[in-house]
Amino acid sequence: MKTLTILGLETSCDETAAAIVRGRPPGPGAILSNIVFSQNEAHAPYGGVVPEIASRAHLEILDGEIERALSEANLAWNDIDAVAATAGPGLIGGVMVGLTTAKALALGLTKPLIAVNHLAGHALTARLTAGVAFPFLLLLVSGGHCQLLAVADVDDYRLYGATMDDAVGEAFDKTAKILGLPYPGGPNVEARARHGNAKAYALPRPLLGRDGMDFSFSGLKTAVRQLASQGGLNVDDACASFQAAVIDILRDRTQQALVKFRADFPENTRPSLVVAGGVAANQAIGSALKDLAQRHGFEISVPPPAYCTDNAAMIAWAGLERFALGKRDPLDVSPRARWPLHASGEGNHSGQRQNGA
Repeated sequence: MKTLTILGLETSCDETAAAIVRGRPPGPGAILSNIVFSQNEAHAPYGGVVPEIASRAHLEILDGEIERALSEANLAWNDIDAVAATAGPGLIGGVMVGLTTAKALALGLTKPLIAVNHLAGHALTARLTAGVAFPFLLLLVSGGHCQLLAVADVDDYRLYGATMDDAVGEAFDKTAKILGLPYPGGPNVEARARHGNAKAYALPRPLLGRDGMDFSFSGLKTAVRQLASQGGLNVDDACASFQAAVIDILRDRTQQALVKFRADFPENTRPSLVVAGGVAANQAIGSALKDLAQRHGFEISVPPPAYCTDNAAMIAWAGLERFALGKRDPLDVSPRARWPLHASGEGNHSGQRQNGA
């Protein structure tokens, strides 16, 4: 199989990113450049992402990011085999900026266009960084998503469970806001939790011990709010107690998925658990899931932190995987605010998803 060089663009939320990767499935691939501009400073005064501000920033920044990606990779346009961009899910204004830019490049350079599901980018990152083989079990944990899926192939995702309300990253961010911590909330909760007592406050673990692999975090977040309203709260202890509850929930749901995955793929003698998405950068969560995976005979793969959060290298690689199979998209492909991963097969650019990215 030919080695491919793909330009990727990511603008689904509040990171403006462009990257170039080179390789061939199953990886690992070479990340020739990975340019990410975080808009955290612009959104911090509002305690969360403002879609209009994000879209405007993407529009102003993306062209320069693309030029930097080419320069750092020391490549010319003729060296690029295809242009990949996030087509959804995400904040629709931002998605439109990146996808429209990719369309213009593809048309002007007569290069193929690959429309990528943002979540597939997260899902396939472990192949880019570690060459993880299909099939594998995926725990996708981010600001807008909390899902367990069996990933059987590039476009074959089988949903085991998903959040019934808040995503885990959203729960982290809202808890941070309740506790008066700055945006972005998740890393600040994790940092304060290191100095706290995880047993200081008895917080609920929704769905713990029940059959199934769905998640629920709304009740946990509400319990933190009620705790904070009573006054006299130790923030470090509250963060540690909240994070411990989240870990217990993730571990309980994932354990059931490990059992189901083994039953669904009995021929896979060395199964892998991949943890992806921004929350995968949380070290306490990663450590707990590593212990769980090892007890069940699974290898665990967590991409380096820079590739857990939103970036364009993962989009370029997901595009490379699809392009290697002969897949490409028409220039009239539509951006989507909602696009479930388990319905992201070839030609499917619609569907439902939770808000967030």
